[in-house]
Amino acid sequence: MDMGRESRWEKDAMTVEIMFALFSAAFIALAVFFAVLLPGLVWEVSPRVGKGLQMAGGVLGLGAGGWRVVHVLVRFDRHRRAGR
Repeated sequence: MDMGRESRWEKDAMTVEIMFALFSAAFIALAVFFAVLLPGLVWEVSPRVGKGLQMAGGVLGLGAGGWRVVHVLVRFDRHRRAGR
């Protein structure tokens, strides 16, 4: 057994964890985007305010999605290094 190489199981687990991180990040980003955009959809706002809500929702959604990816992958790495 090579000590420096990962087993097939470890590679598969990492692939599953990466896909989970990406899909959950996409879901969270969309949820944040629409949560910020919702007031503009419910109430009639000026086009300028609507554009501002879109921009704010996009930035916050990207931030939340990026945070989710980093959080999931760092947690996975901690568990992997701890041998769990």
